[in-house]
Amino acid sequence: MALFGIKIMLGRVAAFWGFVGVCLFLGSAIAKLSVIAVQIDFNALTIWQWAVMCTWIVFMAYFEGYKGFQQSFSPRVASRVRYLLKNLTPLRFLLAPLFCLGFFDAERKRIIFIFCLTAGIMLIVSLVKHMPMPWRGIMDIGVVVGLSWGLTSVVLFSLKALFTKSFNYPAGVPE
Repeated sequence: MALFGIKIMLGRVAAFWGFVGVCLFLGSAIAKLSVIAVQIDFNALTIWQWAVMCTWIVFMAYFEGYKGFQQSFSPRVASRVRYLLKNLTPLRFLLAPLFCLGFFDAERKRIIFIFCLTAGIMLIVSLVKHMPMPWRGIMDIGVVVGLSWGLTSVVLFSLKALFTKSFNYPAGVPE
């Protein structure tokens, strides 16, 4: 009976670690990009730059925030957080945030997608770093909006996954 209690406790710790790790990952990106985004001199922007910035913010909110995070990534992360509660291994415990992000113990297609997406994001980040202001700040504002939407949806989906029985999104773990 005591062993069963320890297993439940370790599952909860892993789920919490996975959830917090994903939130810290997204939150740190939001914080770093926000520092750059607020350096824009909004009074010096041209009409063209304002139009680009507003369009970019809407684009990133919809495609990154809503389509990417809310419709796909966040429910899967939440499902994987929930999955950790009863399907714990030593590797999943140790690397819970990476498990929740889908870097391992996922369908092969999903793992390839996650690694390609990560590489693509790293490439885009390295290119955007070389953009002059205000363009870099404009790009970063849009990304901050998308990531903030994403972090919010990860939190809300995870709460639903952990505290309701009606969460039926697949964890994408090969059985």
